[in-house]
Formats: sequence, structure tokens, C-alpha cells
Amino acid sequence: MTYEQILKKLKSMTNEKNRAGMSRFGIETSKAYGISIYDLRKLAKEIPKDHDLALKLWESDIHEARHLASQIDEPGKVTEDQIEKWVKDFNSWDICDQVCDNLFMHTRFAYPKIYEWAEREEEFVKRASFALIACLSWHDKNATDQDFIRMFPLIKKASTDERNFVRKAVNWALRNIGKRNLNLNKEAVKLARELEKMDSKSARWIAKDAIRELTSEKMQERLKTKDKGK
Repeated sequence: MTYEQILKKLKSMTNEKNRAGMSRFGIETSKAYGISIYDLRKLAKEIPKDHDLALKLWESDIHEARHLASQIDEPGKVTEDQIEKWVKDFNSWDICDQVCDNLFMHTRFAYPKIYEWAEREEEFVKRASFALIACLSWHDKNATDQDFIRMFPLIKKASTDERNFVRKAVNWALRNIGKRNLNLNKEAVKLARELEKMDSKSARWIAKDAIRELTSEKMQERLKTKDKGK
């Protein structure tokens, strides 16, 4: 499919009901067609990987085209300049999370950018740091426990950020680290106990939510079974 054919196809898939629903969930929809993630993933499978096409789709500034761009791009061809440009363009939590999961975490820049972006003030740039932690802790089978424990100071520092889209990503990162194995579960709960004592409403919310999930009987049994299976 060509660039023009893709844009025409996306427009034909417009769903105003979904668009309204997206808006209610805090997604920026001023340039969106209301196409579901499921349908976008299905469409992406029909388009061969193409770095140049991905760049062009991103520049269209259409919400769903940007989702597609992250799915059809080639990680090995992604440059640091591209990553920095795209992250600055983030204007919605779903674009941030999907691009991190579909593309950024597969590039050689993933781990360095976690540390860089955690110190940035832009809301979705900072969110991207913790979205990457969440994605990598779930998918990177080659990472060590220490790779994630080294990120705990980033989580602790950002836990006091009261902005909704930041604190939810920090919470997501902490919970995903704690789901990786029993050792990291223990370390993540320990960190959450520290956050629980902080003079910050955001930090206490992050802690309470993480502790509830990570210490649950269901989670403990799942991790014990997972570790035994290694």
C-alpha cells in the first residue's frame, strides 16, 4: 500500500462513536478517526516494514497514521534524531505507550533514553521514560535484575510528580518490574513501602496500588510457578 492509499483507507475506517469514547479516556482526538487499536494492528500486518513510509506517515500528523508508523518502522534504521523528534510530538498517552512498545524499546537507544527522559519536564517525554521501563521489564528476556534495580532511583524521584499521565506510567513501571520474578517482586515491594511513607499524595497512590497487586496471593503463586519453571 502506498502512503496515499493508507491515508485513504484510514479515513474510510472513521468511527465517530469510537472517537468519542477515545476522548472520554483522555486521548487527544482532534486529528483522529476513532479507529480501534485492534483494527490498526490488523491493517499494519498488510503493510510491509518500511522505514521511509513510516517517517512519512508520522509527518501526516494523523493519530492513527502515527500508530501505524510505529508498527511498520524498522528499528535498526531508527536514528536518535528521529526518536527525539517523535517523542517531542507525543500529545496523547496512547501514542506514547504504543510507540514505546511497538518501536522505541526495540532500538539501541531504549535504555539510554530511559535515563535521559526521566529528567525531562515535558509530560509525555517523561511518561515515555517509564513506559519504556514497563515495556522492557515485560519483554526483554536478556535483561538482568540489576538492570531494573538501577532504575529504582528514577521511579522514586518521579513518584512525586502529580501529573496524571506521569504518575500512572511510574506506577506501571514499578508494577511490571515486580511482575518479572520473585526477586524483583521483593525489591519492587520494598521500594513501594518507601514510597508509601513519602510526603506525596502521588507517591502514596503509586505505592498503594503497586503493593496491592504485587503482594496478592495470585501474583505470588504465579511468580513461584514461573521461577520454578526456569
